Parts: sequence; structure tokens; C-alpha cells
Amino acid sequence: MTHRTVSGVRPGLPDDVRAEVAAPSPACPVEITLAALRGRWTTLVVRELLRRDRHAYGELAAALPELSDKVLSERLAQLVGAGVVRRTRTAGWPSTVSYELTSRGRELGPVLQALWDWGAAEPGA
Repeated sequence: MTHRTVSGVRPGLPDDVRAEVAAPSPACPVEITLAALRGRWTTLVVRELLRRDRHAYGELAAALPELSDKVLSERLAQLVGAGVVRRTRTAGWPSTVSYELTSRGRELGPVLQALWDWGAAEPGA
């Protein structure tokens, strides 16, 4: 993502015509990012996938023991649909399913770090 500095534009505001809207739009890059990360537990699932290249479903479930199978399945399907995660099924008996971040998904690492840093900062600082 490129932010160009333009005189009269404050830092943090993109120099992009899509930013000049009067109402939320699904085409807005910020809305696209928020939609990909929507839902409780989603950021923790992404965090686990950032820690290692590939995870079997059971490994993700074990890493997040308080997360129900239903919600984990929903979050993984959501992330696959958003192009953040790749699901791979290996033939054999029993077949195995693994999950890994796509290159686009790995780009969320600095985004999550920025969210962490902002949330950890002293309010009003």
C-alpha cells in the first residue's frame, strides 16, 4: 500500500480517489481489510498462521483451545474466501487438510502489529 504525501493532505489520509466518498463503500480498501478481519477470533487465527508456514486444522484448534470448532471452521472459511488463507487437502486415508497464509495474508502481519501498537499506546498520548 502506498501513501503519497500531498500538500494539504494530512498524514494517514490516502491520496486516492476512493477515499473521497461520503458513505462507506465495499470497494474502500479499509472496508476490504476490516471485512477480511471481521469477527471475534479472526485476528488470533491469523496470528497462529503467521507463526508457522502451515497448520493442520487440529494444530490450530490446539493453539486456540477456547475457540469452538464451529467458529474456527467459520473463520477459516471466511479467510479462505477473502484470499487471506489457502486450504490444501492432501489425498490419502485419512485425508488431511492444512491451512497457510497466502502472500496477501502474510501482508497482514504489519497491519496486526500496527493495530496492537495503537491499542497498547497510552490513551491521549
